[in-house]
Amino acid sequence: MNKMSMYMFWFFLILIGGFLFFLLGIYFFSIDYFFMLDWEILSINSCGLVMTIFFDWMSLIFMGSVMFISSMVICYSHVYMIDDVNKYRFLILVLLFILSMMLMIMSPNLVSILLGWDGLGLVSYCLVIYFQNYKSYNAGMLTVLTNRIGDVCILLGIGWTFNLGSWHFLYYNFYFYDWSYILFILVVVGGFTSSAQLPFSSWLPAAMAAPTPVSALVHSSTLVTAGVYLLVRFSPLLYQFDLSFFLLLSVLTMFMSGLGANFEYDLKKIIALSTLSQLGLMMSILFIGYSTISYFHLLTHAFFSALLFLCAGLIIHCMNDSQDIRHMGGLINCLPYTSTCFGIANLSLCGLPFLSGFYSKDLVLETLTFSFFNLFIYLLFFLSVGLTVSYSARLMYYSMTDYKGFLSYSSFFEDAVMSSSMIFLVMMGVLGGSLLSWFLFPFPDLLIMPIECKLLPLSCIILGGWFGYELCFLTYSGNILGIKFSLLNHFLGSMWFMPNFSTYIVNFPSFSFSSKCSEFMDMGWGEFVMSSVLISYTYTLSKLMLFYQNNNIKIFFCSFILMVIFLIII
Repeated sequence: MNKMSMYMFWFFLILIGGFLFFLLGIYFFSIDYFFMLDWEILSINSCGLVMTIFFDWMSLIFMGSVMFISSMVICYSHVYMIDDVNKYRFLILVLLFILSMMLMIMSPNLVSILLGWDGLGLVSYCLVIYFQNYKSYNAGMLTVLTNRIGDVCILLGIGWTFNLGSWHFLYYNFYFYDWSYILFILVVVGGFTSSAQLPFSSWLPAAMAAPTPVSALVHSSTLVTAGVYLLVRFSPLLYQFDLSFFLLLSVLTMFMSGLGANFEYDLKKIIALSTLSQLGLMMSILFIGYSTISYFHLLTHAFFSALLFLCAGLIIHCMNDSQDIRHMGGLINCLPYTSTCFGIANLSLCGLPFLSGFYSKDLVLETLTFSFFNLFIYLLFFLSVGLTVSYSARLMYYSMTDYKGFLSYSSFFEDAVMSSSMIFLVMMGVLGGSLLSWFLFPFPDLLIMPIECKLLPLSCIILGGWFGYELCFLTYSGNILGIKFSLLNHFLGSMWFMPNFSTYIVNFPSFSFSSKCSEFMDMGWGEFVMSSVLISYTYTLSKLMLFYQNNNIKIFFCSFILMVIFLIII
């Protein structure tokens, strides 16, 4: 079996598995059923090594969605990586990534969760540095070191739950016990690092150095959603504490990433910041107290986010690997099918009525309206929704419409295999929200509110679209966001200086210190004193010994004469 047919073999296998898990999850939900599978690997006296797998509707539907998206990504990679030398290695890494996510999803045990969590972190590092240049290495180190914080938190959580008698966290979620506050903090910090919430957000746009199919997988349904899923699982424990501070952080993440995407010109980073914004939305509705709605938005977002990345990958290929949206323009004429898919995914992201994103986002906003939170949270939520539409409209203007880019050396093509992988995600981007809402909320709550509150999300969508259109005409030399306010422009466009605090402020002192050490030790007196002196000493001593051994009779005779003279003098 050659390397390319391996791609198609795994595509069909994972697609069939995804459909089976999805249907099984819906069946489990309809009959309110779950089961735990205990596999005793080893038993010595009274000590047993047991692997436990937990299947309920939540884990099964999520596994089905992840496998469905993964199969589309593998099918897409079949063509995308066709000229790559290490395409077989790439496939193995993607499969390991999916396996780690499966292990993390179906584990009720903190130890096996850590195995999947560590697998996600390490394989994502291998995928981010796949193109092997300095930028990729730096992004990979930032990604893996940030996620290490979450790993340490889960390790400490394992140590803490050891006091309780079992690592099955499901047993200890539903009641308050001594020092459960520690487990609560550890789980939230672990979830925040994986889902890139403030102050750990800077790694997510940096991870765009990975190949585009990997970005589609990592930023839609696997690594970044692992933190949200973990907190959904721990939600009964979370709701016994005050979550207002974490709610503030997640809402600020949503606002910051939406604002930053309006000042970004890198196509993949704009989509990454949109993912970060949606993660903030999931986290915030989770901390408000509605974990099922957060899980619902997690699923609907996964489909159109993966579709956005797959379309972006084809566009970047056609633009001769340029990711700058200012180089694009008029793609609707050159790539009609891809542009249509990209437009549908963008509209679903904006929450256009009756597309997939509308069902979850509108439900989130209406639930927020009925929650007793202050005006600050309320305004930030709706402003973030407006900013989502704003950067989406700006992106569509720059890339799709008659805006004339600067790139002339482009070659346009729409491959049949790539297109077929997109069409399934388009179907889920259009129908997924309504299907899942019928399954997950068969008896929805009746929310009655004034007409002003009901139309507020739609008003934010329209105003955000207008604002994004106006942003397209602002130049760097303009008065509002140009040279006169360059600090403000830089502040808004660089994620509120977060990379400076989380990366550069740590790196620069160590870099300068290591540079000084290198100058002093390797290139200065340190090299001579520490290394050269020892070599010179042993070299001189060995020369002396060699001279002594070659001329020993002369030396003995001379020493005898000197001794006689010395005795005569005495």
